[in-house]
Amino acid sequence: MHGPASSGWLLVALCAATGVYCLLRMRSGVEEQRSAAGGEALMGFGMAAMAVPAAVFTPPAWVWPAYAVVFGAAGLRALWAARSGRHHLHHLVGAAAMVYMAVAMTGSPAHAHAHGTSGTPVLTGALLLYFTGYVLLAGVRLIPVVAVAGGGAGVPPVPAPGGGPGVGGRAATGWGDRPELARACRLSMAIGMLAMLLPL
Repeated sequence: MHGPASSGWLLVALCAATGVYCLLRMRSGVEEQRSAAGGEALMGFGMAAMAVPAAVFTPPAWVWPAYAVVFGAAGLRALWAARSGRHHLHHLVGAAAMVYMAVAMTGSPAHAHAHGTSGTPVLTGALLLYFTGYVLLAGVRLIPVVAVAGGGAGVPPVPAPGGGPGVGGRAATGWGDRPELARACRLSMAIGMLAMLLPL
């Protein structure tokens, strides 16, 4: 990388690609998957727009309050959805982080798009701690675990529970419904959130 603009564009690309994948996940046949993917797509595109380097585009002053309203509404939706599943609490924290960054940028227009030191250190630290923990936990969950029957060499791996018909005991599902891809998507957004929170 050759400076802040390069890292900003990498963050834009990461978040936008994650948003596109989440839009594709919204075509899933599983309602819960579609609902989660919609919120994650909003988060990905919102983060991508927020990460555009200031040298390229400085948004008008009304953009940051609009961000706060949109992600405040997304946070309320995640809070309501958390009644049926606690994984929505992560969406709530993500939406709260976006509202926090938007408010910090509104309060510091000179540094707004460059992510200047305009946040509250305690709240920034708490969010950094949360997303660091999430990144580590999500990263560990993505590491493939090979369960070997008998522990001997050359023994084929035991299929994961719930493996239906398909290749190697895996259920025949579309690539948009694969849980490891959804986890990788959330991991990417959490890494992006860490990169955006660090300069606050």
